Amino acid sequence: MVEDEDAISRVMKFNLEREGYQVDVAGDGPTALEIYESAQPPIDLFILDLMLPQMSGYEICRTLRRLDVDIPVLAVSARTLSEDKVQAFDVGVNQYMTKPFSLPELLSRVRNLLDHRRRSLERRSIRPTEDIVRFSNVTVDFGRFELRKNDAVHAMTTRETELLRYFLEHDGVVLSRARLQSEVWKDSADISSRSIDNFVMRLRRMIEQDPSSPRHLLSIRGTGYRFVHEPVSDDPSEPQG
Repeated sequence: MVEDEDAISRVMKFNLEREGYQVDVAGDGPTALEIYESAQPPIDLFILDLMLPQMSGYEICRTLRRLDVDIPVLAVSARTLSEDKVQAFDVGVNQYMTKPFSLPELLSRVRNLLDHRRRSLERRSIRPTEDIVRFSNVTVDFGRFELRKNDAVHAMTTRETELLRYFLEHDGVVLSRARLQSEVWKDSADISSRSIDNFVMRLRRMIEQDPSSPRHLLSIRGTGYRFVHEPVSDDPSEPQG
C-alpha cells in the first residue's frame, strides 16, 4: 500500500490485516518500488494513492508496469475528475476508487483483484513441458511462474521469470548490466544498475544453496553476471558476490 497520509494508511492496514492479508506500507514511490523489488514472497497487489511526494502514483504505476505487467493495481485517490481516471487507466491501473470510500467496497475490490490474479496464475498451469527447466536441485516452471528448490517453492514475478530465462538461454556468457537492461528491460530509463542487482540477489536467494557464495549466478567484477548451468567445482574461480 502506497499512502502518505498516516491516518488513512493505519486504518486501511488494520482492516486489511483483520482480513488475513500481510500488508507493507510505503509513504512514497521509491520506497514502494524498493519493497516490491526485495519482497519475498512477491507482492500480490498494489493499493496506490495518486498524489504522493517524490513520485506521483501515475509514475509509480508506469514504472511498475515495466517490471510486472500482471500485478493488479487498485488506485485510491481524492481525484474525481474523469481525466484523472483516464490517465490512471492509461498507465496501467486496474481499478479506481475515490476518497472518501466505503471500507466494505475496498475489501470487496481487493478480494476481486486477488481472485482474478489467482485464476490467471492457475490458467498458466496449461503449458508445454519444454517450459520446465532443471539444473542442480532446481526446477523452474516458466508456465506457472514457479521455482522449486528441494522442498521449497517460490512464486516468481514476470520480470524475475524473464531475467532467469535470459540467463538460462545465455549459459556461460558474460552479460553486462547494459545488455540486461536492453534485452530484458527493453532500455527502460527507470531501471538502474542497482535495480538489476536487486533482481539478481532475489534470484540467488531462490536458486543458490548459499546465496553469499553463488555457484550458478556469478558476478563478473565491473561488468555484470555470468550464469553457469553446471558448475565444474564447488569453488569456482570467478569473482563472486
